[in-house]
Amino acid sequence: MFYAAGSSQNPRERQTLATPAQWLAGARPRTLPAAIVPVAVGTGVAAAYGGVVWWRALTALFVALALQVGVNYANDYSDGVRGTDDRRVGPLRLVGSGVARPREVFGAAMLCFLAAAVAGLALVVATGAWWLLLVGAAAIAAAWFYTGGSRPYGYRALGEVSVFVFFGLVAVAGTTYVQLEWLPWTAVAAAVPCGLLSCALLVVNNLRDLRTDAAAGKRTMAVVLGDVRTRTLYTACLLLPFAIALVLVPWRPFAALAVLAIPLALAPVRAVRTGAVGPALITTLQQTGRVQLAFGALFTAGLAL
Repeated sequence: MFYAAGSSQNPRERQTLATPAQWLAGARPRTLPAAIVPVAVGTGVAAAYGGVVWWRALTALFVALALQVGVNYANDYSDGVRGTDDRRVGPLRLVGSGVARPREVFGAAMLCFLAAAVAGLALVVATGAWWLLLVGAAAIAAAWFYTGGSRPYGYRALGEVSVFVFFGLVAVAGTTYVQLEWLPWTAVAAAVPCGLLSCALLVVNNLRDLRTDAAAGKRTMAVVLGDVRTRTLYTACLLLPFAIALVLVPWRPFAALAVLAIPLALAPVRAVRTGAVGPALITTLQQTGRVQLAFGALFTAGLAL
């Protein structure tokens, strides 16, 4: 049964307050590279055109981080009150484990979204691009309705599509735009590998939870594709970004620096391709985040040079 925020009918409402360490775990810090990397890459593109505005870059980073943490709390809340998180292998779920009340997790998610909206409004005012309000509203709506509402799209195998759009195309292109106040084609091209790497994080996360999600009726992309094809999708999402970086070499020769991160991709690809399941994929998720951070740092430097 789906309980509204603050409903007294939910037995989890009677639980004690979560500790700061549990709130931090619930924010899922291992997913934060998905917010950091696209902003860094977008700033690298801006640097290539001599237009870095550091306060705007840092504000864009704050927006991305607030949205990422917000969607993690919103996911925790929505899945928790539905009972989807009652049997999980991965990181702590605040509501599902009973360490936090649903209304508290709901409030934390809304606070993150509000913080992202206020910071985003500052960028809108600075650029005078009021149409960005629509982009920001779409990002917050996508964050909530991933698992929230009566028809969450995350339960309909559309999570990877949303991640690619908002933590790839929108984040990179948006970060570049708010600094240059125009959009070069390289920002869009550079957004593609960022979106794919963010998808890799979600794919391996959903691969780990494939059986429990299927049992709970949550039709993620992994549930729809099945185990074998999901492993192929993960491999493609993790390795294609390196090929795209090489494609950009004729226009941005130093983009090839990103290839130096390939050795970090070998272990997670090997684990996924050899059938790792359950807790073993928690390590793979960590390794995927490291690949994303290393690729992002090298790719950013290459684009800026």
